[in-house]
Amino acid sequence: MKKTHFLLALLSVSALVVNGQTSGQVASYTATGADGGFTDAALQYVTGSISGAKEKLSYENRSDIQGSPYTSNAFQYTTLFYDGEPVQNIYYRYNAYNEEIEIKQKNLENEPIRALGKDKKISILVNGQPLSFKTFIDKKGNTLNGYLVTLVEGEEYTLYKRINVKFTEGQKAQNSFVKAIPAKFSKFTEYYVEAKGINRIDEIQLKNKKLLKLLPSDKKENLAGYLKQNNLNIKEEQDLRQVFMYLNS
Repeated sequence: MKKTHFLLALLSVSALVVNGQTSGQVASYTATGADGGFTDAALQYVTGSISGAKEKLSYENRSDIQGSPYTSNAFQYTTLFYDGEPVQNIYYRYNAYNEEIEIKQKNLENEPIRALGKDKKISILVNGQPLSFKTFIDKKGNTLNGYLVTLVEGEEYTLYKRINVKFTEGQKAQNSFVKAIPAKFSKFTEYYVEAKGINRIDEIQLKNKKLLKLLPSDKKENLAGYLKQNNLNIKEEQDLRQVFMYLNS
C-alpha cells in the first residue's frame, strides 16, 4: 500500500502539460503542482527526462508529415501498476517515436497530459498485456532502453514485442520528372526473448533456423520437429507465440 500511496501522491502534484495535442505535434511542456508549483523529485519521478524528449521533437508544429508517432492517436483506458500492484485506472496513449507513455486520469478534452517516468517498476496494460520499460539488445548488438509488451511469460522464456517508430525527413522534388518524397513516421515491429536466469533481453531474428540456433541442444531438436509438424513460421506473431508457449510447457 505504501507504494500505491507514494505514486498517487506523485501523480497528484506533478503533470506534463502538452500544448498542441494533434498527432505528431507536441509543442511545449509545463510541470505544475496543486499550488501552481512543483517539486523536482516528483517531477523527475513521474515524467522522466523532459529534455530528452524535447531533443526528438523535430516534427513539432508540422502538418506535412504522413503517419503518426503514436501507436494509437486516441487515449485508451487501462490500469496503471507499480511493482506489480495496481495503482489506479487511467487513459493512455503511447508515443513510440519518443518512447513515452502519455496519460490522463479522466480523458477530458482540456485535461493536462502527464507522461509516466521511465521506471522499470511502472507498467500499464495494453490489450490485457503488460507494457513496461526495459533494457534490451537489438540484432545489431546495441544496448537500448524502451518499452516492451510482454506477450508470453513462462518458466523458461519470456517473449516481448516492441513497436518502433522512425521518422524520415522528406525530400523536395529536384525537377519536374522526380516526385517529392513526404516526411513520414514508419512503424516497425520487433520481438525479443529473455531466458529465465539470464539478465538479458535479445532481439529475435524472425527465421525458424535463427531461432533454433539460440536454443540449447536438448530443446533444439524437439522444437525443430514441432515447427515442422505444425507448419509454423515465426514471422507470424501467432506462430511465434505458439512456439514460446510450447517451449515453456
